[in-house]
Amino acid sequence: MAMTSLAGVPAAAPAAAQAVEAGQAGQVGKAGQAGEAGKAGQQATQEVAAAKNPKNLTELRKAAQRSAQELEDATRALEKRRTEFAAAEKELKEKLKALETAERKLAVVRQPVSQLAELLYQQPIGANGVASFLAGDSNSDTLRALANVNHMVTVRQHAVEETSTLARQTQRLAAEAQELRAGNLLAEAQMSAEIDLLRKKSDKVVKSLTQALVKLGIKVDKVEKAALGCNPLRAATAEEYPNGLIPKSMLCPLQQKGFSLRADAAIAFVSLNEAYRRQFGKPMCVTDAYRSLAEQQSIYYRRPGFAAVPGRSNHGLGLAVDLCGGVERFRSPEFNWLEKHGKKYGWYHPDWAYRSPFEPWHWEYDPEIDSVV
Repeated sequence: MAMTSLAGVPAAAPAAAQAVEAGQAGQVGKAGQAGEAGKAGQQATQEVAAAKNPKNLTELRKAAQRSAQELEDATRALEKRRTEFAAAEKELKEKLKALETAERKLAVVRQPVSQLAELLYQQPIGANGVASFLAGDSNSDTLRALANVNHMVTVRQHAVEETSTLARQTQRLAAEAQELRAGNLLAEAQMSAEIDLLRKKSDKVVKSLTQALVKLGIKVDKVEKAALGCNPLRAATAEEYPNGLIPKSMLCPLQQKGFSLRADAAIAFVSLNEAYRRQFGKPMCVTDAYRSLAEQQSIYYRRPGFAAVPGRSNHGLGLAVDLCGGVERFRSPEFNWLEKHGKKYGWYHPDWAYRSPFEPWHWEYDPEIDSVV
């Protein structure tokens, strides 16, 4: 079909050529966009695969914990530095106070000098001054006056020397104070900058860990941030709460809906779950994880002898799970695999659960095991 202009006149050949070129450019652009979209999709697939790698997740968690430890050490060093600075400031103030005391004593020494000067002014040596003394005509008053002058000169010389000494001490202490304050301010600024850098590093690692957890199905809130309880740096804070009374905000949800654990235990369990999925083609089956004090009391009274005393269970610390899906059967392939590989992720079957009470389904997390494996 012939192309026409807006006025209905057949379009010129150059316009047709331009249209063809535009069409070709559009096809090239679409092809480029398709290529970019393909690359982006491939990258996203690789990221999800990397996130599902339990080794990567474990490394991220441990990197976050190392960053947190570095941050804590640097903060502690800064606090120590501030304490040392406060002690040095206190010592400096004591020196300056001693200096003030010495100056007051010097003022007392100077007082007789001024008194003697006033006395000589009131009782001069005589009209002929020292001439009468040199001629041998001096009386006792003249001799006394000259002795007073001699004493006054001696005292004055002593006062001048002490004043010079005190002045040098003042200058030295003032220089020490200035150097001390400048040095401490510089050191504090450097350490604060280092702490800020470590905090950013820690935040970056935690963010990467958070993104990995989200890709593995951990619930997110309305602002698309992983549950605060999944931050492994908050595990120590969770320890401050009594057994069974850890707030929900301090717990990290598992991939298994309705269950949660303390942050470090949860992240380690997610890593273990992914390794288990690779081995058996399915996720681990969970029947229980964190238990509130009320839930522990209920189980204790319903199953006497098969539940810990309320307030003493590792479930109440967010460090234990009860499993199903084959693990609950002693010496099943699932149980044996978990027994062999669980410690790589900090999870183990406690000794008591092999005997009394016999609970093959009960597994616990130990941060100490996780840190050395």
